[in-house]
Amino acid sequence: MTWVLIAALAVLLVIVLLIGAWAYQTAHRLDRLHVRYDLSWQALDGALARRAVVARAVAVDAYAGGPQGKRLAALADAAERAPRSGREAAENELSAALALVDPASLPVALVAELADAEARVLLARRFHNDAVRDTLALRERTPVRLLRLGGTAALPTYFEIAEVSSRDAEPLTRRVSARVVLLDETGAVLLLCGSDPAIGGDAPRWWFTVGGAVQAGEELAQAAAREVAEETGLELTPGELIGPVWRRDAVFEFNGSVMRSQEMFFVHRTRRFEPSTARQSALERHYIHGHRWCDATMIAELVAGGETVYPQQLGELLARANELADEPAPRAQARPVETIR
Repeated sequence: MTWVLIAALAVLLVIVLLIGAWAYQTAHRLDRLHVRYDLSWQALDGALARRAVVARAVAVDAYAGGPQGKRLAALADAAERAPRSGREAAENELSAALALVDPASLPVALVAELADAEARVLLARRFHNDAVRDTLALRERTPVRLLRLGGTAALPTYFEIAEVSSRDAEPLTRRVSARVVLLDETGAVLLLCGSDPAIGGDAPRWWFTVGGAVQAGEELAQAAAREVAEETGLELTPGELIGPVWRRDAVFEFNGSVMRSQEMFFVHRTRRFEPSTARQSALERHYIHGHRWCDATMIAELVAGGETVYPQQLGELLARANELADEPAPRAQARPVETIR
């Protein structure tokens, strides 16, 4: 009996040592990822600061001190001074103002400098978001969260600004959208396939959830139910929707405009059905090309095949959406809205 106890203790000691070694290595890796994240933000901050300096030079050369030049310079100053929480909005305002600048009004050297500054911001933002993605992927693993290997460090956050040239973009159009993660009885989500109608037949296609812009005077849930009816033919009441449960902030080009969209997501489960296009608008019939009910594996296959799915986290969030759809409505409605990408 003593030998059995000793053997059990030895096995337990080995397990503890293995867990400790894994935890040490993981914590060390997390530390390196956080250092990478901090450095990537410093690089992005530097690139944005340089763009602000160039923007002030553009304000002088393009507008000769006029009202538009003063506004551009003021936006550059505001972007530099903005706190981290408001930096995206400030930088997007600056991007929109730079988009209105006529390159013919600038010296060739300044055009080249502005293009270089924009390219550096683009690259720095992508490197930064790559660092955020890799850090979150490890931080959000269950063992890492349970053992609190991330310590007290705040979760890193993405930095999303429009990737558009200052010579080919229109000012940002703001809108609030209500979207619905429409689930069937198997847990699959209904995705629509669309493209940018301003580009034409060769436009890249992407997959997205049902939903659209909130109209004047509408509540979010009312807009979500209306969009479901218009895009699929399924009639719902606002009270049948759970949410909003998620929020996604995005900047994108669509139909000739650059939009800054705040997307609020609801969840609803229904029996699988064949969507109807009878109530779609002319624009929707033009840019929506089909639909598909997708589970997480199918979403992963779409992404692996080079296709884009919005929201980008939908595959990993699908199980959570199904949990929310099955919760009692009062409990689900009381949950705070989470930010996703």
